Amino acid sequence: MGLIRDIFFYPIKFLLAFILHYEHPKAEIPQGLEERIKLFLLHHFLNFGLGLAKVLDKAGLCYEHDVLRFLVDGIPPQKTNKLFIKNVMFNNLTVRIYQPKVPSAGLRRGIVYCHGGVGRFGSINAYERVCRYICRNSDSVVASVEYRLAPEHPFPAQFDDCLAATIHFMRTAEDYGVDPARVIVCGDSSGGTIAATVCQALVNRTDLPKLRGQILIYPFLQAADFNLPSYQQNEDAPVLLKSRTLDFGFKYLNLDLSLIDDLLRGAHIPESLRQKYSKWLSPDNLPKEFKTRGYKSPQLAPCKEEVYTLAQSFIGATFSPLLAEDAIIRQLPDSFILTCEYDVLRDDGLLYKKRLEDNGVRVTWCHLSDGFHGVLFAVDYGILSFKAGCRGIDRTVNFIKTL
Repeated sequence: MGLIRDIFFYPIKFLLAFILHYEHPKAEIPQGLEERIKLFLLHHFLNFGLGLAKVLDKAGLCYEHDVLRFLVDGIPPQKTNKLFIKNVMFNNLTVRIYQPKVPSAGLRRGIVYCHGGVGRFGSINAYERVCRYICRNSDSVVASVEYRLAPEHPFPAQFDDCLAATIHFMRTAEDYGVDPARVIVCGDSSGGTIAATVCQALVNRTDLPKLRGQILIYPFLQAADFNLPSYQQNEDAPVLLKSRTLDFGFKYLNLDLSLIDDLLRGAHIPESLRQKYSKWLSPDNLPKEFKTRGYKSPQLAPCKEEVYTLAQSFIGATFSPLLAEDAIIRQLPDSFILTCEYDVLRDDGLLYKKRLEDNGVRVTWCHLSDGFHGVLFAVDYGILSFKAGCRGIDRTVNFIKTL
């Protein structure tokens, strides 16, 4: 019996050990977090999932992104009797509509939700709980976009789909009980990138109502500087490690991973652009309290022309909306930006907040001092939810109610 058990379990143990060895980056659980043990477990679960995806990909059994898509979709929630939920087609795009069952005296707000996942994973199923929560608690109609994913559909297909879905929703808003003048675009992480670029793309449209607001939840907003204080301070903070951020981004854009070091040293930005961007990206634009915890001014490398040539695809405003011109920024709608202290992307949000405010845009800012990247994703997962995430999504809902 013992021999049979060993024959069965030893290969499993070996596989588990190999997977954890394959994807086990150094990480430091921040001392300032209230739920450190829960984050520790989440970090190692993610490591296992990423390691499994890479091992299966290397073995030729399936693609890495397919495994990640399956894992991120998570556990389906139970049915709800408080919302009408249905999938509809916006031309060739699947969009999931969430509507409160409680009758409304008039037309409601409408929210177009662009999910995160670095353009390679994530889905309307993965964000089912988030969208239900927002719909239920803000008394709004939510349209969650099932945009196409890379690598099958390279960048900027994700932006193109969300822009098309937003335009379609605005034109047909009343069909869903929505006031066309009260449409908000919302997104988290890379979905926040998309939401920001969609808003920018629509500012000069005269054939549509103006967007009522934008909601950017720990968004990625620029690919020009990966040495901001938050990138240094949270280099090893779960769940979005600095190395993982670049790895995900390069795979999304189908770039050579060997170029990551050049980007970390700033070799993709010529001096002329470096001077232009400095007025928007300088750490001097950050509040003093965010430049503690060991920040050091980086020594940047000279620009490499061949690297800059490749970089032009992702330092444009469609991938880096923080780098858009003031003429666009000043036309943006009321904005909500959520940042997390233990997130490499924290300063992207802070710098965009300042750019918006400098251009006369009203900004509501929520900073989770004990938050980390992705903390809202687990909302409504019971004991798996994080208190910081619950506070963050409630602040988001409160902002929606003001519009």
